[in-house]
Amino acid sequence: MHIAMLSPIAWRTPPRHYGPWERVASLLTEGLVARGHDVTLFATADSQTSGRLHAVCPRGYEEDRALIPKVWECLHISELFEHADAYDIIHNHFDFLPLTYTRLTTTPVVTTIHGFSSPGILPVYKKYNRSVFYVSISDADRSPDLDYIQTIYHGIDMHQFDFQPAPDDTLLFFGRIHQDKGVREALNIAGACGKKLIMAGIIQDQAYFDRYVAPRVDNDTAVYVGSVGPVERNRLLGKALALLHPIQFDEPFGLSVIESMACGTPVIAFDRGSMSELIDTGKNGFLVDNVDEAIERVEHIKEIDRAACRRHVERYFTVDRMIDAYLNVYETILQDGPI
Repeated sequence: MHIAMLSPIAWRTPPRHYGPWERVASLLTEGLVARGHDVTLFATADSQTSGRLHAVCPRGYEEDRALIPKVWECLHISELFEHADAYDIIHNHFDFLPLTYTRLTTTPVVTTIHGFSSPGILPVYKKYNRSVFYVSISDADRSPDLDYIQTIYHGIDMHQFDFQPAPDDTLLFFGRIHQDKGVREALNIAGACGKKLIMAGIIQDQAYFDRYVAPRVDNDTAVYVGSVGPVERNRLLGKALALLHPIQFDEPFGLSVIESMACGTPVIAFDRGSMSELIDTGKNGFLVDNVDEAIERVEHIKEIDRAACRRHVERYFTVDRMIDAYLNVYETILQDGPI
């Protein structure tokens, strides 16, 4: 099977630090190649893959602000579709823009919808609803206006995450520094519990960071370590008593949640979006509705069996399980023929 994997170009694939969509595209590409499939990864020229790399954009536009995003997105996407007939399957991880090319080829296109940035993009998805195959990343993140071939949860490479049975007495926030992710709430939770909070992630909203985060960073009770790579991510997640995920939006999936549990670290999350699909409350973390409930649950976090957190990920969220599911989708599409 010859597969074209269309990754975003905001960041390198795999990302050095942040870049969840690029990370999933990379894990899927490498896993498929390891199983003997012929995969061409369309990504930035500095990307790394054991498959074939096809690139027109030199670097991620978030890593080189001299690159105009729309220009390079157009060049990147059109490059794939001008070669579309060379592939059995095109797998789009690039959101809605590539959909506008899909009726120009007979090669079937699978689109993983990594989340809806706003309801305003739905008209594009609705227009091509019967032309492509949509995969949702959680049941919670499905639109009632669209048809889906399957929900496939993200998987992670368990070898990148070490189990840590004995954590420090610190809490961790790991994600974008943005109101959606609830950094302010995490600070309030940790402060009320008298515990040190370590925060890691890119600053996506500088004004929010300057107003709500920076004034509370004292490098003692609240520490901001910036965006971190895989090695430091593994260490931070493993040594935390708990990951705080007090989201202020309906989370489409939440990679940091399963990455945390893979290290044995339970998660305290606001019960929105996909969280109830990832967290079995009382067993690998707690689902809560507000800051006060989260504060109360921190006091009970040591009741969670850290080994059970790891086992939960091994059972439901491995990269091999994700690859199996996508291969099943590919094979179903190729057997059934055009829509």
